Amino acid sequence: MNVDTKITISEEDISFTADYNESYSYEEDCCGGLVCDEKSSLHFNSIFIPVLYSLVLVVGLVVNGLVLVVLWKKRLSLNVTDIFILHLSIADILLLLTLPFWAVEAVKEWIFGTALCKLAGALFKINFYCGIFMLSCISLDHYLSIVHTVQMSSRKKPMVIHCCCLMVWLFCILLSIPEWIFLVSVNDSRRDKIECVMFYPSYYWPLYTRLLYHILAFALPALIMLFCYSCILLRLRRGYQGMQNKRAIRVIVALVLSFFISWTPYNITLIIDTIKNNNINSNNQISCESTTPLNVAFTITYTLGYLNCCVKPVLYIILG
Repeated sequence: MNVDTKITISEEDISFTADYNESYSYEEDCCGGLVCDEKSSLHFNSIFIPVLYSLVLVVGLVVNGLVLVVLWKKRLSLNVTDIFILHLSIADILLLLTLPFWAVEAVKEWIFGTALCKLAGALFKINFYCGIFMLSCISLDHYLSIVHTVQMSSRKKPMVIHCCCLMVWLFCILLSIPEWIFLVSVNDSRRDKIECVMFYPSYYWPLYTRLLYHILAFALPALIMLFCYSCILLRLRRGYQGMQNKRAIRVIVALVLSFFISWTPYNITLIIDTIKNNNINSNNQISCESTTPLNVAFTITYTLGYLNCCVKPVLYIILG
C-alpha cells in the first residue's frame, strides 16, 4: 500500500487537531502569544509509550489468546456470557495490534502514510468502543438473568447472540467514520515530525467528538453497569444465592472495576483539558508551565488504560 500523503501545516494553519487516542488538545498552547515548547513531553512519550505498549502487546496477546483457547474447547456449550467474552477478547486483540504503529510514531514519527493512518486509527476506535459495549452487554445479560430471571441462553440460540454482537460491531464501525474521513499524516512544523492526527474542517467538530466520547465510551456504560450490578446485589441479598451466579458475578464485577480503574483517570484528565481549552478560547490566557504536565498526564492515563486489555482476560481466567 503505497499511499503516502503528507500535509505540511504551519503553526498559523493549525487551529485544532487531535491524535488517535481521543486526547484532543489545542496545538496552539500559548503563553503571552508564544507557542509552548513540548520537547519535554515529547521526550517522555518517546520512552514511556514504547516500553508500556510493548509490555501491553505481549501480555495482552498471550492472555487473550488463552481465553480464546478456553472458549474454543467449550465451543459446543457456550453460554451468553461466554459469547460476549469471546467478542470482547477479539476486540482487545485487534486493538492491541494497532499499538506498534503508535509506538513507532512516539519514538520517531508516523512513517506509514495516510492510508495506514486511517486504517490504524479506525481499527483502534472500533475495538475500543466494542470492548466497552461488550462489557455493557454482559452487565445487561446478568441483570436480566438474575433480577428478572430471564435466561437468554435457554430461550435463544447462540447464533442469535452472535447476531446481537454483530450489531454492536456495526455500530462501532459507524462511530469510526470520523477517523476514516479526518485522520491524515501531517507534518507538524512546530514539533518537527510527521504525525497521524485528526484534521477537522471546523473548530466545533473536535468538541462534538469529545462530547460523544464522554457519553458513549464512559458515562453511558458506567451508568448501565452501576444500575445493573446495584440491582443484582440487592437481588442476591434477598436470597438468590446460586453458586453458578455468584461465581459469574465475581467475574463481571471484577471486569467492571477494572474498567473504572483503567479509564476514570483518563476521563478526568480529558475534562481538565476541556476546561483549559475553553479558557484559551475565551481569554487566551494559559500558563505554558501547565501544558507539559497535562500532556504527560494524557500519556500516562491513556496508555495505562490499555492495560485493561490485559487485566480483563486474566480476571476471566482466574475467577471464571
